[in-house]
Amino acid sequence: MSEPFSVTFQVGWGDLDANAHMRNTAYLDHSADARMMFFASRGFSMREFERLRFGPVIRRDEVEYFREMRLLEHVRVTLAAVGLSADDARFRLRNEFFREDGRLVARVTSEGGWLDQTARKLTAPPAELARCMREMSRSEDFVELP
Repeated sequence: MSEPFSVTFQVGWGDLDANAHMRNTAYLDHSADARMMFFASRGFSMREFERLRFGPVIRRDEVEYFREMRLLEHVRVTLAAVGLSADDARFRLRNEFFREDGRLVARVTSEGGWLDQTARKLTAPPAELARCMREMSRSEDFVELP
């Protein structure tokens, strides 16, 4: 299994809740940023998605918390596929958040699909994007989605 895609962020003031911990929506925001950075690194920038009138849509997120993150700490966010449908139209992706000491902080599992913005329905992605999804690092519990 290949190493998952990863990016590093610094916890900023806007990422914090009233208890000075990283807020739940910050985990979702950084997960989305990591996904879009992955796609951009494979030739699918936001401009390319706009040109294609096609893009990812998330229908469900699940967040699990294990440790705290605080202001100015660095967090490494990984991305791996947990599931793909046979036609590549639907996906389940996992982001894991790690502190600088390597300890797992949180896990975000997102389920979604590819939206054709003209037809307004889920559809299989273009061939190059489907290849990109199939080449994404896979989790140990990867499954084919129905």
